[in-house]
Amino acid sequence: MKISLSSSIENVEWSRMKEIYHSVGWKNHDDEKIKKVFQSSNVVAIAYDEDNIAGFGRALSDGVFNAAIYDVVVDEQYQNKGIGQQIIENLFAQLDDISCVHLVSTSGNDEFYKRAGFRKMKTGMARYLNRTLAEEYLE
Repeated sequence: MKISLSSSIENVEWSRMKEIYHSVGWKNHDDEKIKKVFQSSNVVAIAYDEDNIAGFGRALSDGVFNAAIYDVVVDEQYQNKGIGQQIIENLFAQLDDISCVHLVSTSGNDEFYKRAGFRKMKTGMARYLNRTLAEEYLE
């Protein structure tokens, strides 16, 4: 298996991306929502195993001070092969001039992100305007 990374969403199979989201339990993602969030992101990393999408991640950035990484997702069958780390490193490389990269993690993935260099923040907070889309993040 040779993984290649792309920062382009041209010709992406949105239905395959939905399969990957659903494979890890993220059931609120449909083709249109996925397309919208990726088109609205200024940094994208998609991991391919030949022509098959194995995983992806995305980020939003102001281009100077701050960026936030979202949706680092690897298909269940490709997990624990270093692909998630490759996606994170690719996102970092695209964000190399940014002062701080924030992250909202799903429950249970803290160790993965710690290995990528993330640390917990004392001042992080969020206000979720649509609680039904954010239940897994709320205490």
